[in-house]
Amino acid sequence: MKKTIIYLFPILLCMLVGFSASIFQSSAISEWYPLLNKSVLTPPNLAFPIVWGVLYICIGLSLGRLTARGQGKGLISLWVAQLIVNFLWSIFFFYFRNPLIGFIDIIVLDLLVIAYIFWAARRDRAASWLFVPYLLWILLATYLNGYILINN
Repeated sequence: MKKTIIYLFPILLCMLVGFSASIFQSSAISEWYPLLNKSVLTPPNLAFPIVWGVLYICIGLSLGRLTARGQGKGLISLWVAQLIVNFLWSIFFFYFRNPLIGFIDIIVLDLLVIAYIFWAARRDRAASWLFVPYLLWILLATYLNGYILINN
């Protein structure tokens, strides 16, 4: 039972953070975002909740693996930091409708995720690999944010 909680808690925390962020996005997604000049690489709106759902599971499982093996010490704070910065991106980009601050935030997020992957790989390769799809997705988001910043 304890092991289940160790794996389940980070996943549920990610889902809660994602849901909370979506509350701040709702009006901007319907009123502001459609009016922006966006890259042809922008995924359809339907893709976002699906991809984030899968990513939150991977992100949570990564920390769960490390914690269950007693190897999470030192990485938990990095994991929490990236989750906070991830949440703040939604606030900066959508709620404040500020692509510049969003871009700065997402660059910080990229660096935190790269650092997590690097340090997790020294303890558990699988935990590290669980973050790779997340990194790829936020790198795409970084490009898309930059595109919006430059072209609007």
